[in-house]
Amino acid sequence: MATWLRVFMAFGLLAAAAPANAETFPSKTITIVVPAPPGGVTDIIGRALARHFSEAWGHQAIVENKAGGNNQLAAEYIAKSPPDGYTLFVGPESTFIMNPSLYRKLNYDPIKDFTPITGLMRINHALVLHPSVPAKNVKELIALAKQKPGELNYGTYGIGSSGHLNMEKFEAETGTKMQPVHYKGAAPALNDVIAGHIQLCFVSVGSAVPQWKGGKVNFIAVGSPKRMALLPEMPTIAESGVPGFEAISWFGLYGPAGMPPDVVAKINGEVRKLFDSPDFKKNVLDTQYFESIVGTPQQLSDYMKSEEPKWRKVIHDAKITPIE
Repeated sequence: MATWLRVFMAFGLLAAAAPANAETFPSKTITIVVPAPPGGVTDIIGRALARHFSEAWGHQAIVENKAGGNNQLAAEYIAKSPPDGYTLFVGPESTFIMNPSLYRKLNYDPIKDFTPITGLMRINHALVLHPSVPAKNVKELIALAKQKPGELNYGTYGIGSSGHLNMEKFEAETGTKMQPVHYKGAAPALNDVIAGHIQLCFVSVGSAVPQWKGGKVNFIAVGSPKRMALLPEMPTIAESGVPGFEAISWFGLYGPAGMPPDVVAKINGEVRKLFDSPDFKKNVLDTQYFESIVGTPQQLSDYMKSEEPKWRKVIHDAKITPIE
């Protein structure tokens, strides 16, 4: 083979292997991995991002559902993917914050194996009770739980879920003790509160409001840091006798570790455009009572690092045995 041809081929291979950069990105299909079946929160936001990316960049973006292992299956897949911006992950906080304390072994490192791109949204949790429970506010619930330790049953979405850990935190901060009943999701837990089989649970505000307005549950307080703009009449748990208490879930957008900073910045900017859109705010965020937490990659990284010790302590104090 002629020397010039070998040189030409070598340069071609180098160009093909070169990392993505913002000028040429994207040039092929983007895959957004969500760690849940179709129809859930991560799926909703993943498909919204995919539609927006496709329209903005003229290259297809698709959603791939990889449910299993409390988000571990999807997280491991992302951790082993090329860091070129073409494989992204809509990650719930449990993937990075709770799983390290809930499992003896993870096949991914929650910090080293990912590139934070931006926060996405926060879901505030509603504290809902069956109408037969003789408590009309948080203070009355605390008094009732202290009067009848272990007699009130609350629903969770599984051991270590936000519905479980938020209630463990509530008990620890109020000196109460209630009995968890573990379900395979938030919907069956809420359904059993409505049916009167259990007395209470934490559930997303978006799920709680229709049942509350229909008179099926009592919605006594919200776990948001401050009163929600869309529900100004609803007091927070923090202002109702448990100072500083929050019950929330949040989601971020991530890629594999080592993504080029300019590609991260380009994706981050496009997410900001979507979340700044009045149509998206009205038709997606507001209808589900979601709140935007879009920001810089550093803000997401800092938030993750601040949250992990807090939840490690909750899990330790609750004596939840790590899963093998």
